[in-house]
Amino acid sequence: MRTLFTTTLSLLFLALNFSCTQSVKNEVEKTTARDTTPKQINNPIITDKYTADPAALVYNDTVYLYAGHDQAPVGKNFYEMNEWLVYSSTDLVNWKEHPVPLKPADFEWAAHSAWAAEVIERNGKFYWYVTVEHGSIPGKSIGVAVADSPVGPFQDALGKALITNDMTTDQTRISWDDIDPTVFIDDDGQAYLYWGNTACYWAKLKENMIELDGEIHSVDLPNFTEAPWIHKRGDWYYLSYAYQFPEKTAYAMSKSITGPWEYKGILNELAGNSNTNHQAIIEFNNQWYFIYHTGGIQPNGGSFRRSVCIDRLYYNEDGTMQRVIMTSEGIQ
Repeated sequence: MRTLFTTTLSLLFLALNFSCTQSVKNEVEKTTARDTTPKQINNPIITDKYTADPAALVYNDTVYLYAGHDQAPVGKNFYEMNEWLVYSSTDLVNWKEHPVPLKPADFEWAAHSAWAAEVIERNGKFYWYVTVEHGSIPGKSIGVAVADSPVGPFQDALGKALITNDMTTDQTRISWDDIDPTVFIDDDGQAYLYWGNTACYWAKLKENMIELDGEIHSVDLPNFTEAPWIHKRGDWYYLSYAYQFPEKTAYAMSKSITGPWEYKGILNELAGNSNTNHQAIIEFNNQWYFIYHTGGIQPNGGSFRRSVCIDRLYYNEDGTMQRVIMTSEGIQ
């Protein structure tokens, strides 16, 4: 009887072992098949023009992408940007280009340089905060344009610069510290403007979105270079920014949009052959996305001929963000 019982147990063990082994084998085979299935190359997302400094707005189930247009000829190693571009998509794969909505020339007080910018909607109006060279006050400035549609046409909303270089001389003496505006409207309706290079500034905006409401503050962040971006998920506010030079992307977190901010580390590594690393972070269809640029269009792409890319962004249970994995496949 004992021998029969032992034999039965052995057969059961062998059967169970075979079943588990076969299940693992099946999973490995499925995983291997999934990993080797060819995927479409979707990064960069725009391939007929060089696009840089992305910002994005989700509005009415559509993503609107705003970007500067890198126009430096091959051999010229400086930023030549004379207009901003706008694209729209309902799936982050297929993009529609719209007519050029805005140029520095649309601001009578501006000289040139269509540097980083961002659009935000409020009360059915779309406000575009842009970086331009001022025509009479030395240095970079921030202007505001407005439109009734996310694709424009936009026009100067203020008739003068919102931020000029002489407004921030107490922090830094450089002429390009007033760049890269990002705007966030908090849950209580208060709007905030963040911007800066080598120093990170912020100020409240009045409800009309074209005037500051109070004094300019600064934020102390490790190795802050430029390109601040504010977003919120749950109870956490996130301030991501370009870190060091050549630039990585780092971020900090806070329970308040005005801080204090706690530095959390690197979010995105060096953007390939581009010295700059400029991000936008959005939630679309219950997924989070990281939008950035690289020098991905070859043979002539690089620091002054950049291209916008998109990859998924993931969060940990404690709210921190996982390191972005830049891919050629992008969003499928």
